[in-house]
Amino acid sequence: MRPGQLAREAGLNRQTLRYYERRGLLPEPDRSLGGHRDYGHDALVLLRMIKATQRLGFTLDEIQDLLAIGSHRGPRPGLRAHAKKKITDIDAKIADLQSMRADLVSVVEAGCSDLQECICVSESPMPFTGLGASD
Repeated sequence: MRPGQLAREAGLNRQTLRYYERRGLLPEPDRSLGGHRDYGHDALVLLRMIKATQRLGFTLDEIQDLLAIGSHRGPRPGLRAHAKKKITDIDAKIADLQSMRADLVSVVEAGCSDLQECICVSESPMPFTGLGASD
């Protein structure tokens, strides 16, 4: 299939397709006699897999690592190990977001109308704890 058709079916644009090729995520396709790129069905499957993996929170670098691991024969513990690490990363982000939310709730409940007012009150709701003097 031609690049435009592949991009449409994969839900990407042509520039993304070329970018994935340059990064080595997508192998360079065969060429027709006229020199046009000609992708097989496996390219569509690979692109859908890349998109699904991105939705799980993996970066393109991580996906490239996973694809490299998947190309080896034998046991492939890569996905499981990467997924466990990603879960740990997500849990840390969730904890950070919950902390930020609690701080924002404190700011709202304090009724401050502007930043200066919130900073100047003795029981400031602003999250100054943990900040160094040079921050």
